[in-house]
Amino acid sequence: MQVFKFGGASVKDANGVKNVASVLQKVGYKNTLIVVSAMGKTTNALEVVINNYFNNKKELHSAIQEVKKYHNAILLDLFDDEKHPSFKKTAALFDELRSFLEVNKSPDYSFVYDQVIGYGELVSTVIISEYFDFIGIKNDWVDAREHIKTDNYYRRGNVNWEDTQNLITKNFNKSVLNITQGFIGSDTNNFTTTLGREGSDYTAAIYAYCLNADSVTIWKDVPGVLNADPRYFENAQLLNKISYREAIELAFYGASVIHPKTLQPLQQKEIPLYVKSFLNPEAPGTMVGKELVIEPNIPCFIVKKDQVLISLSSLDFSYIVEENISEIFSLLHTYKMKVDVIQNSAISFSVCVDNIYNNLDKLLLHLKAKFKVTCHEHVSLYTIRHYNENAINQLEKGKTILLKQLTEGTVQMVTT
Repeated sequence: MQVFKFGGASVKDANGVKNVASVLQKVGYKNTLIVVSAMGKTTNALEVVINNYFNNKKELHSAIQEVKKYHNAILLDLFDDEKHPSFKKTAALFDELRSFLEVNKSPDYSFVYDQVIGYGELVSTVIISEYFDFIGIKNDWVDAREHIKTDNYYRRGNVNWEDTQNLITKNFNKSVLNITQGFIGSDTNNFTTTLGREGSDYTAAIYAYCLNADSVTIWKDVPGVLNADPRYFENAQLLNKISYREAIELAFYGASVIHPKTLQPLQQKEIPLYVKSFLNPEAPGTMVGKELVIEPNIPCFIVKKDQVLISLSSLDFSYIVEENISEIFSLLHTYKMKVDVIQNSAISFSVCVDNIYNNLDKLLLHLKAKFKVTCHEHVSLYTIRHYNENAINQLEKGKTILLKQLTEGTVQMVTT
């Protein structure tokens, strides 16, 4: 088995769908599972639907229609006849979405989010599966929710590996080309759950683990894993090979090319991961595997925007000790803050966090009861792996440094 994952950028329009078919014809698709994301910016558009559902009901219908109209345009470009079954199948999914929003009684935003957002992947995979059949690439459409079981931590479901393994082992036909959705699973009550934003890479890894796949390939609009995001850094270079450990480090620090959870199941079974370009599918790309030495050995730059730096000190100039730190981390956990950097001295403690769930005000109110608090919002966190002095100087130029931390192999800076 081989597992391919195609992201939203690769299927943003009809030409993208046709290109995916072309990629398969060039590289082969025997014994293959394809994991596909929502098309283009559909996830963002469905987030507008969710927001309107809670805050602006009069715009709800038009927001859904915009998403449907976008997909219908792709269908019209792919199929000559509006009577093609793909139109009916996608229309049925949008009817299902409307029906849920009409009957739902839950006020839980995260629950509603997961029930709505997954329709992007469902519609995307139906269209692609139907188009492949249309051009003679026979395939099975698979509902990932029937295989990937999670808890009910909506918007960031935790995989039940035993149940997932059993369902995939019993119900997966390895002998055909399979097409399924990234990002989604289901809980014990069969409500849709999601694996976290950009979780389609993780879906590919889950299936690869459970199927004992030979490899996973993530198809991107870049040549492979680069040493820097070309949107923020000039002269980004391709990394030909990196180890699982290095890839996990890069993902942890925020490299967007690989989802942080993706590497863990692959590493356990030593399944190699390839990151390749869907624009140039026969190029080698980047290989991620066991005990590979980074090639070439150059500094790797990562930036995370819109972070929050919180600095704490004791009100009476007493030491920040284990009891204080334990309490601080308990509050960070309670308010679901993702911690990216910590730094402490005798009487101060600083932490750079990602305010994913918009709980910052609540957290600060709680902290101010016991500590003197300074907060810098909308800061940037820069990380350099395999740094040298030239790389540090290059990054510091023209920036105000609020926090700097060097360890062996890694330097991190918080800047305004």
